[in-house]
Amino acid sequence: MEAADEERPLLLHRLPPDLNLDWDSRYTCDGTLDVKGQPAVKTSTGNWRACFFLLGIEFSECLAFFAISKNLVTYLTSVLHESNIDAARNVSTWIGTTFFTPLVGAFLADTYWGRYKTIVIFLSVYAVGMLVLTVSAAVPFMLQSSTHSEIHRVAVYLGLYLTALGNGGIKPCTSAFGADQFDIADPVELVKKSSFFNWYFFSINVGSLLSTTIIVWVQDNVGWGIGFAVPMILMSLGFTVFVAGRRMYRYKKLGESPMKRVSQVVVAAARNCRLELPDDCSALHQLPSPSEAIFKVDHTNQFRFLDKAAIVPALTSEKKGPWRLCTVSQVEDVKMLLRLCPVWASMVVFFMATSQMSSTLIEQGMAMDNLVGPFAVPPASIAGFDVISMLVLIPIYDIVLVPLARRATGEPRGFSQPQRIGVGLALSTLAMAYSALLEMKRLTMARAQQKASIMWQAPAYTVLGAGEVFATIGILELFYDRAPKSMKSLCTALAQLAVAAGNYLNSAVLGAVASAGWIPEDLDDGHLDYFFWVMAALGTLNLLQFWLCSIPALGYSSKPASRQRRPY
Repeated sequence: MEAADEERPLLLHRLPPDLNLDWDSRYTCDGTLDVKGQPAVKTSTGNWRACFFLLGIEFSECLAFFAISKNLVTYLTSVLHESNIDAARNVSTWIGTTFFTPLVGAFLADTYWGRYKTIVIFLSVYAVGMLVLTVSAAVPFMLQSSTHSEIHRVAVYLGLYLTALGNGGIKPCTSAFGADQFDIADPVELVKKSSFFNWYFFSINVGSLLSTTIIVWVQDNVGWGIGFAVPMILMSLGFTVFVAGRRMYRYKKLGESPMKRVSQVVVAAARNCRLELPDDCSALHQLPSPSEAIFKVDHTNQFRFLDKAAIVPALTSEKKGPWRLCTVSQVEDVKMLLRLCPVWASMVVFFMATSQMSSTLIEQGMAMDNLVGPFAVPPASIAGFDVISMLVLIPIYDIVLVPLARRATGEPRGFSQPQRIGVGLALSTLAMAYSALLEMKRLTMARAQQKASIMWQAPAYTVLGAGEVFATIGILELFYDRAPKSMKSLCTALAQLAVAAGNYLNSAVLGAVASAGWIPEDLDDGHLDYFFWVMAALGTLNLLQFWLCSIPALGYSSKPASRQRRPY
């Protein structure tokens, strides 16, 4: 396809309306293609009809992920006989790796394979990992031999890290691929795209709820092999349905490698560091391409050093390659990424707090009275309050709060993205403070030979769930909206990387806590409350950092500050 043809969907909607162009109303105007590589037809591709397939695969993948993560600390302590501190650290490290691998998947999606192909390939790896994990959980019961314990351990961790790798192509691509199904040039579809992120997160939590309740019960009462086999089968069915819907999807055309574009700006700015910047920014290098003529990137004065990458040589006859001369648009793309860094740092501490739901909060629950009436509640199942909180709050937020807030604030989304994220950070800090107070009460009761009810953990999980509705959905939408056009998957992966960094940081802090003796084998002899107070203090400092650094970096606006349209 020629360059002019590639930009035709972008240009046609800018032509005078009195021209009789049926083509313009039939096809998307954002350059998306159908499965055959032709311009996507609005009536038969994309929109919610395609998103249902994506929400289905995300639901089945999350069912598998949470079937592992929610009860993994129990599996490691009861089956592999790891200590409390080792199990908590290994869980955090595995979850961290799970959310680190999306960088690999995002790079491959944006540069080589596209989002659809990346999802298909990495889903296959995920399925293999689930199969290995299922077999490793079933075989030891048949072997009944200590000589196979090391083989069992290796098989478990092989399965775990294969699923972590498989997750790397799914997390950054499903949300971005779903957003691709809505035409950004169509105001009606643009509103639906914002709603998609809420329901995307809703589907994640439906999977989490089923894992936390039904699958966890099966693992504890029926067997770990069956507990892993059920989500493996459901994920395989979801994979089949996802591939079956390929004709309905809209596909983005691959562009230049995003990492290469970023590297070119950094290298060119360093090479031109001795040159003086012109007083008039219009003298900087602009590339007269059709796409940049329509989606023009306005120059900003922030990070002025990077502007040196776009300084036009004094001698017009002098030619410079892309590693010495970049466009203003390319420079502004890098500036966009830098503006997201303070927000990203804030989310690291937030995910450090939420990671306690897979480690220390479960260990705290194991030391409490888990009898609720005649029922013995698995400690991991209390996390169901986190999921229920999200499942209840997401529809309320999307259907009730957003319209009410929109009338009051004038924001299309109701709340600006910084406001939404800030509320989530505050709620996570409150949950850690509550957990510290609860642990103090539990220790007091333990000294009196009494056990606190595990239901006292429910408020902590509920508040953390509300925090995730605000912060996690907000960060996904923010990183997609503020991302440069060629870096949508990469920026979504950066949001996932905050989860990885939070879990790695949690693992490091747990290592330090181990030397202090706060979390021994018998929690009654330790001070888990000190750890929770440290988390609450970090959350408070993090909220202050977000207010002073992150919000100013975002410009106090919920609108994408990157791309402004100008008349054709």
